[in-house]
Amino acid sequence: MDDLKEIYERIKFLRHKGVKMKEIAECTGFTPSVLSALFTTVLPEYIKNLDNGQAENEALDSALAWVNNVSKKKLLGSLGKMKAALFDMDATPRQTAASQGNDFVGAIGRGMKDAVALAANLSGVYISYSVSSSSDAMKVEPYLIAPSEGGDYVEVVHNNAYGSTHHGFALMNGLNHIYIMFNENRQPQLALFNICLKIPMFDRPPFLRGLYTCFDYNHNPIARRILFVKASDGISRDEFMKMKGCLKQPGGLDDTERAYYDYTCGKEDVVRMRDVLSPKMTIEDLAAEKELLKYKDQG
Repeated sequence: MDDLKEIYERIKFLRHKGVKMKEIAECTGFTPSVLSALFTTVLPEYIKNLDNGQAENEALDSALAWVNNVSKKKLLGSLGKMKAALFDMDATPRQTAASQGNDFVGAIGRGMKDAVALAANLSGVYISYSVSSSSDAMKVEPYLIAPSEGGDYVEVVHNNAYGSTHHGFALMNGLNHIYIMFNENRQPQLALFNICLKIPMFDRPPFLRGLYTCFDYNHNPIARRILFVKASDGISRDEFMKMKGCLKQPGGLDDTERAYYDYTCGKEDVVRMRDVLSPKMTIEDLAAEKELLKYKDQG
């Protein structure tokens, strides 16, 4: 089954060249969701299992156990046709108008595609823990990290503690950090909500630690510590949408939640800014702002 390795490397090559997963799926005869599952989960897991010494059949069976939409019989029966179609595809790099003259814009687009493969081991449902902006309560909120329906980027869905759902995307800088980006407000207004999570040296880490920035209720920027705890490797979107965020007061926490609270909700775990009335904009205003924030944090 060396064809599986060659298929994985060819898909990776095409993706890096800018070919969309939907176009690759059309050429292979698989649906985008099935091909995405193969590329992001089954094939990387299969190769890892081989490297760990498993036999080919055992390695593939173990890899297929992570998904529920890929048939082993169909996969093995389609290898020759799939491989031939992939190597016949035009891999000429494409450059969109949006990326011309601005390398960073192009890098964002490429990064969204590349993250589909890089984030395979991080996909799943997480429960996040962080401090509330309005009280000492801890926010407990579910996140879903998974390939988009078309398989061309990593979608992140967030159900917050106040009843709203946000859809964003993830980027990765190799294997060190995962970046998650949302717009908290409806278009066209932008109120970016960004999370940077450190990736530990584990295949499937049980939790991720990081920082996130957003706006407080007065539209001032704020940065806070956040903890993502893995709840499951996969779930249907309908089931995920039934999961709701909430606020938990310090007095109602169990021992595990208290540990999460102590990690994320201390005064030193929040960095704030605040507008200070300053008609002349002098250096003294900087000290006044810090003093005002210090007083607020002690309250």
